[in-house]
Amino acid sequence: MSVQRRLNLGFIALFLLLMAFLVVQFGIGGRVDAEHERRAAEITAARLANLRVLQQMTDAETGLRGFQLTGDTAFLEPYESGRAGALAALDEVEAGVADDPARQVAAQERAVARTWFEEYAAPVVATGQAGEEEAHAVRGKQIFDELRLVNEAVDQSIAADQRAEHRAGTSATRRVTAASAGLLALIVLMGYAVVRTGRRQLLAPLDQLTGTIRRLAAGDRGARAEPVGSAELRTAVEALNDLAAQTDALLAEEHARVARAGLRQAVAAELQDLRDPPAAVHRIAELIGVALGAGTVHCVLTVPGTGAVRVAWPDGSAGLPAPVAGDLLTGGPGRVVMSGDDAIGVSFGGDADCDPGYLRVARPGTDGWAAAEQRLLTGVAEAIERVLRQLTLQYRQARLITELRMLDQRKDVFISTVTHELRTPLTSILGYTEMLTEDADEDLTPMQKRSLSAISRNAHRLHETIADLVLLDRPDVAGEGGSEPLDLGEVATTVHTELANAVRAKELTVSFDAAECWVMGDRIQLQRALRKLMENAIKFTPAGGSVRCVLTADAHTVTVAVTDTGIGIPAEDVPGLFTPFHRAGNAMDQAVQGPGLGLAIVRDIVSDHGGSIAVQSVVGRGSTFTLTLPAIAAPVPQQEPLAVG
Repeated sequence: MSVQRRLNLGFIALFLLLMAFLVVQFGIGGRVDAEHERRAAEITAARLANLRVLQQMTDAETGLRGFQLTGDTAFLEPYESGRAGALAALDEVEAGVADDPARQVAAQERAVARTWFEEYAAPVVATGQAGEEEAHAVRGKQIFDELRLVNEAVDQSIAADQRAEHRAGTSATRRVTAASAGLLALIVLMGYAVVRTGRRQLLAPLDQLTGTIRRLAAGDRGARAEPVGSAELRTAVEALNDLAAQTDALLAEEHARVARAGLRQAVAAELQDLRDPPAAVHRIAELIGVALGAGTVHCVLTVPGTGAVRVAWPDGSAGLPAPVAGDLLTGGPGRVVMSGDDAIGVSFGGDADCDPGYLRVARPGTDGWAAAEQRLLTGVAEAIERVLRQLTLQYRQARLITELRMLDQRKDVFISTVTHELRTPLTSILGYTEMLTEDADEDLTPMQKRSLSAISRNAHRLHETIADLVLLDRPDVAGEGGSEPLDLGEVATTVHTELANAVRAKELTVSFDAAECWVMGDRIQLQRALRKLMENAIKFTPAGGSVRCVLTADAHTVTVAVTDTGIGIPAEDVPGLFTPFHRAGNAMDQAVQGPGLGLAIVRDIVSDHGGSIAVQSVVGRGSTFTLTLPAIAAPVPQQEPLAVG
């Protein structure tokens, strides 16, 4: 039987014994005491009632004698009350006695009392006899004397009954006390048995188990507990021993893993510092040879920007024969190749991102290579391959960055050259066109006037494009006016006035709402940005449409919203909208002219002022460009000093 079952049975027995003790002590004992007290009270009441019987009979006899002597009916009142009291007391006496002898004596007392009332008292009361006949009086005295004797006998019988009840109550109380004491002794014995079983089967083995756990926690990995005690505890001890063994194995494996990780990190660290690639590869071979207790290590790897590096450790070791190296390289990256019992190798790389290489470790006189050693060599090869791939990527990125920088420089030279070379002839074209238009206006035919107008219009557009290119290529040119507190509403009003002719030419409806909005910025730049936003809205809105410009401000920001009912912007074109030379597909489909530089310039100007720009657009319904700038407090006007006369 298991200790758990024995303890369970012991606790159940303890519970049952305790319940039995409570039932005997407080249930049965209480009822016995209550019954004894009730019976003792009844007997006492019966004895007192028997005394009242004699007293009431004496009162009745005294009243009757007074009536006989005086004839006064007032003496009959004590007689009647004594008669009623005696009969009631007799009822209490009979109710209080339990055994047959006492009942018989009590019945005899009632019979004597009844005889005295019927044979002696009743004739006296009924006939109104004032005198007393000698024979009748003697008879009455005899009956009353008999009543006293019977009353005494009843008292003795009740006293005997009282003594018997006391003895019975005492005996019952002793039996209940003895039963309670026996149950209490059983409870103590059962508790001792449970405690002894728990101590022998649980506490002692648990102490041993606790000590073993503490030894294990203190680092004693060889500590084991002896399987003793109950079956449950033996199972727990065996589980603890198994856990300790598994933990020991896991710790050994973890130590090996840490050693492998340390070796991989050391190899990777050597590869990161390639100021002297042959020396770094030689240190890698030395690290591997020391870690595996090898006799020789052959390592070949290709360092980006340097080429193939071949190393044999220790110094002076012979090179690896070509067939052996070929077997390693053809075995496939990451696959361990055994060369007899004393050599092991692994290759890596062999693709566009990592040139092929290998590691070969020889240990003469060995009985073979353990799985952990093979994993170590494979992990080192993986670390080398990973670092080489990163170095290859970094090398390519560096070359790409260099090429991009060269392209950027060439782009700057190209834009500078093109803008310079275009400005000189373009200035001549604009000058001669204006001279022809003004000086020979009357001599020109309508066709010539239209031609000159087209030349002037396209030359001005080309001039604006060149200015935009210069602005994008040389952002420092944009900061022409310096930073100052500006009322952006005033700047927007100026732009609105400048574009009035373009609005009228397309018959657009323009609504303009500009509150006082103060910002810190360059007036020329901000005016250029607002103009380009408004020009775009006008350019991409068909005739008869509407354009709305609203400026609002709060304590922190100033917001400019330009809304049009133009052609809109496709969703796929929105991400690149602020990129130079980017144009929406529907704008090109509808042949709307423009180089795609305006929004890029606006974005740069807004960014230079610490703001942002966003767009919401629906194709065919229009667009809303929202420009946000940091707000400043309105400057306090300076008062002119008063003239002192």
